[in-house]
Amino acid sequence: MAVSQTQATQIWHGQASALLNVGRYRSAIARYEQVLAADPTDAKAWVEKGYALCELKQYEAALQSFQQAIALVPKQARAWHGQGIVQAKSNDFEAALASFDRTITLNPRDAKARRNRGNALLRLHRYQEAADCFDELIQQEPDNYYAWYDRAVALAAMRRFHDALSCLDTTVAIKPTCHYAWTYRGLMLNKLYRFRDALASFDRSLQCRIPNPNAWYGKASTFALQGKATEAARWLRNAIAVNPSIYRVMVKTDASFNVVINSPAIQAAIANPSSIPAAANDSLEWRQYSSLVHGPNSSFNI
Repeated sequence: MAVSQTQATQIWHGQASALLNVGRYRSAIARYEQVLAADPTDAKAWVEKGYALCELKQYEAALQSFQQAIALVPKQARAWHGQGIVQAKSNDFEAALASFDRTITLNPRDAKARRNRGNALLRLHRYQEAADCFDELIQQEPDNYYAWYDRAVALAAMRRFHDALSCLDTTVAIKPTCHYAWTYRGLMLNKLYRFRDALASFDRSLQCRIPNPNAWYGKASTFALQGKATEAARWLRNAIAVNPSIYRVMVKTDASFNVVINSPAIQAAIANPSSIPAAANDSLEWRQYSSLVHGPNSSFNI
């Protein structure tokens, strides 16, 4: 019995969805292109193709795909969200913010869009608005540890370190294995000159993840703030061994190290980096971290 065009399209959609779920993005795109060859007005295919292209970092093509979907179905929230993600990935945060606003207007319960909106506001240095956005997300999902963490980043950017610490306490209460929250908590404790507590927080981060260069660097900064150059150098060497290109540069401009930067121990650590290659998931670039002093910015998520 012959398969109708409608049945074939349904089969291709199903195959593409399955391929997306297992990370076979190029194959999924090929299936969606079959759908679109048969029916160029299939908005869902344009949307899902856009997300697959986004996963492959083909942002220009992804943007075109989302725009095709929006032209066909202007009130499709998922297309607007995808467009915003691509714009954010391309560092066009003003445009991304407008797309996320449209997404939330169409689907107020879209937690990912609200979080992405908050992160766009962070990148635009609109910290109070970002904090307010994360507050709204927390009202929707009180146990969303990402939202509590992101709110801490926004508050810390406004130098509200006590409030940021409170948010991080909630983050790790919800997700005790969140290593980067324990690390950022340690940084906030450093800001408050609670050095013993900061070291304990970095140690908790290290219990959750090894190698953990951010926590090692955090411990180094705690000792540096106390003028303990030898101890600071020990932990700094660990961080440099994982990613010398980041930490050797960072330490030279980090005010936490001002007192000890010219000490023989620190200078030796900077001058003799390990040749161990860095792994992507072990670097500050993972999750699109900004300067460690001000905290990591969460990546825009699909």
